[in-house]
Amino acid sequence: MDPFSAEGELLNIHNAFYQGQYQNVIDFDTSSFSPENALPARILQLRAQIANGQAEEVLAEIEGEDTPDMSAVRLFAQCAISDSAASTVEDAEKLAKSSSENPTVQILCGSVLQANGKSEEALTLLAKHQGNLEAVAIIVQIHLQQNRTDLALKEVQAARRWAQDSLLVNIAESWVGLRIGGEKYQQAFYVFEEMAQAPSTSATKSLIGQAVAEMHLGRLPEAEAALQQALQKDPKDVDAIANSTVLTVLSGKDTTELVSSLQSNEPNHIFLEGLREKSELFDQAATKYSAKVAS
Repeated sequence: MDPFSAEGELLNIHNAFYQGQYQNVIDFDTSSFSPENALPARILQLRAQIANGQAEEVLAEIEGEDTPDMSAVRLFAQCAISDSAASTVEDAEKLAKSSSENPTVQILCGSVLQANGKSEEALTLLAKHQGNLEAVAIIVQIHLQQNRTDLALKEVQAARRWAQDSLLVNIAESWVGLRIGGEKYQQAFYVFEEMAQAPSTSATKSLIGQAVAEMHLGRLPEAEAALQQALQKDPKDVDAIANSTVLTVLSGKDTTELVSSLQSNEPNHIFLEGLREKSELFDQAATKYSAKVAS
């Protein structure tokens, strides 16, 4: 039986992880899982701990475990603590070469490489996957970050042919839809709203997705409500804070407090890096002009 099919025992824990319900993943009872699914389930629970800010605890738990899977988890945890550590990147590159066919290595080392600006290396590694939807999702994210919406759409369309009803395909398709725009905004909204508003599936990630779709649709009060729900669940969620900052700008309000909060929680967040870059470009452009006083 396919463990990821509608009858597969990994389906529910995987879906909980993709929806961002990390505590549910950590608490998931895996005692009845078959031996071949015990390791994938444990890896998901370790990753959920990392996502919940418990990377140090994960490193302590897996100390001395040197299989390719656990080595990949260790590097991913180290990256979560310090994403610019040169030794972590070097070790990820070595592991990617020695265990490139391992799905855990593909996903986690690919994520480490992408986080450190090595997109092409990450794509090369992820392309080795054999029908792994999470690898597809990461490839889609990378292409979107590269502003290659065409390639992201191609990946989603290909995955849709062999994983039609997958939650992760729906989510990835919604990411692409938010980039394409038009009627795709509403389609993406339906996907995120369905997850966000159902008590059994609601999480900060789905609420943020709903809010982003609402912003694109011009529904700012609804976007604010969704982001407030997300921040009630996790006041330190940096993506919720970043998107609240964007919403505040669109609403014509002051962003000082939100930007300060984001700087405190994640100084190198991609939103802040973009803000700094644009500020520097503006300053450079400003130097080309000098004030002239009419006589």
